[in-house]
Amino acid sequence: MLQTVALVIHVFLAIGVIGLVLIQHGKGAEAGAAFGSGASSTVFGSKGSGSFLTRMTTLFALAFFCTSMLLFFLASQRTGSSGIGSVIDGVDAPAIQQIDVPTTEEPVVPSSGDLDVPAVPAADTSTDSDVPAAPKTE
Repeated sequence: MLQTVALVIHVFLAIGVIGLVLIQHGKGAEAGAAFGSGASSTVFGSKGSGSFLTRMTTLFALAFFCTSMLLFFLASQRTGSSGIGSVIDGVDAPAIQQIDVPTTEEPVVPSSGDLDVPAVPAADTSTDSDVPAAPKTE
């Protein structure tokens, strides 16, 4: 139950940190103030939104870090061991199946009598064909 509550809080904190980072102005945001976008920052006071959003981002990031540690602690207590390897401790290794391949001294090559290949008729080399012969060039 505690792990589920901590996980829900953790997800909301992650979304909050992402949102706060995306709301903040970048270094080049002052250039846009000349075109009318600078007036919206007066909602947060005369200093603008920088210090308020920075503090909120810091608090959310700190809370996110704390819930990460809490979730790690709860997960390690649940499995009965601590450490990163605890996830794969209970997994059995797959069995390797060996196949016996017969070995021979000489490779077995099928004879021509074993193959069902239709015979190809020989090319017709007679000159009595309907196609006239090509003229000789000298």
